[in-house]
Amino acid sequence: MGRAFVYVILGGGVAAGYAALEFTKRGLSPGELCIISEEHVVPYERPALSKGFLLPEGPLYAAPARLPSFHTCVGANEERLTPKWYKEHGIELVLGTRVKSADLRRKTLLTATGETISYKILIVATGARALKLEEFGLNGSDCDNVCYLRDLADATRLVDVMKSGAGGNAVVIGGGYIGMECAASLAINKIAVTMVFPEAHCMARLFTPKIASSYEDYYKSKGVKFVKGTVLSSFDIDSDGKVTGVNLKDGSRLPADMVVVGIGIRPNTSLFEGQLTLEKGGIKVNGHMQSSNSSVFAVGDVAAFPVKLFGEIRRLEHVDSARKSARHAVAAIMDPNKTEDFDYLPFFYSRVFAFSWQFYGDSAGDVVHFGDFSGNTFGAYWVNKGQLVGSFLEGGTKEEYEAIAKATRLKPPIEDLAELERQGLGFALTICSTPPPSQTLEVSGSSLVLEKPLYAWHATAGVIVAASVAAFAYWYGRKRRRW
Repeated sequence: MGRAFVYVILGGGVAAGYAALEFTKRGLSPGELCIISEEHVVPYERPALSKGFLLPEGPLYAAPARLPSFHTCVGANEERLTPKWYKEHGIELVLGTRVKSADLRRKTLLTATGETISYKILIVATGARALKLEEFGLNGSDCDNVCYLRDLADATRLVDVMKSGAGGNAVVIGGGYIGMECAASLAINKIAVTMVFPEAHCMARLFTPKIASSYEDYYKSKGVKFVKGTVLSSFDIDSDGKVTGVNLKDGSRLPADMVVVGIGIRPNTSLFEGQLTLEKGGIKVNGHMQSSNSSVFAVGDVAAFPVKLFGEIRRLEHVDSARKSARHAVAAIMDPNKTEDFDYLPFFYSRVFAFSWQFYGDSAGDVVHFGDFSGNTFGAYWVNKGQLVGSFLEGGTKEEYEAIAKATRLKPPIEDLAELERQGLGFALTICSTPPPSQTLEVSGSSLVLEKPLYAWHATAGVIVAASVAAFAYWYGRKRRRW
């Protein structure tokens, strides 16, 4: 028993939805594409799971996010791809199905149901799985009130556990994305939260101590407690199979009515080990997202691709990378001669409580902070080898976020860190809005002109910049968005 397709997407996450839409835009014929997914629903926007999906019901909040409202590709203000949409476009969906083996030489996939699916071109969009406690020698993942958050089933279960533990104590294991976003949602649901992580501050892979301190202070004002510099050692479990307490390696014990574990993810590459070149934990691809096998492409969390801006291979775990790499792979498949190499600016963002931040580039080198860290708008630049390589901004407007993105892509030379600190956000706004006419550089499809040497710093220029920034803020105001 078997079926044959021209294109097969393996994986039903965010990348699969965006790839499907791109295929239809480029002339896909009915019956050519098949999507195989272990999930029972068509692709959806995963960020909603740790944000809108966990919101409580009630007059103070918008209705919690539920399907079909966040199917792809609404996260990029595109069409919403419902099951009906896939049927109308002749796209075969094989849902709730695991692929147990892949033979890349024969171009076939064998499903757990015994069906063989063949392809001419395979797009691997298998994403990543949540790391489990058992992988660190700990037990407890099967307890009724221990939750992970990676897919819709996880989110649905977490909501049920939150409802049963309303007014109780939650322990969040991990201080990264999932830990921070779930802790905020739990606090909003009136659950007492304690976060436990081994690092000195939250979001240690990205945040500086100064940035982290601002968020931690706000979380504390919402009742969230932090236990840093230690890790979980064991659970106290009652006769009903529920965790009642969390024991830490520092000897302390935390009462718990529920536990959320967010300790990282691992790319799903096991089907391809020994068949494809792997790097950085993922499948190594070129600028067309093409693997060491010319018939296989990889996108999203599972892909390790060249980041042109930094001249090295990276694997990026973020929805923006998943969306854009998927579209790029399809463009390269359908029109390879007109598709340039993927030129991606690393991007991360989060929204928690009333906060909304964006980061672009690389968090390497010297850090220059700016803005009012006790107020609504603050940020940082990273300067490495004399160039601006990364930018972070909390509480910006759409135009301000666009400015720090463009400034980061330009990688302007920075000679005076103190002056950069004084200019703050005005630095990015100025070089993106009124660059001097000299050398033309391409930025996100538009031309910006920069003069070398860049920005001789003068007091007069500083006054002008300060005035322009004030005017800018006055006219545009502040905007915030939520799921």
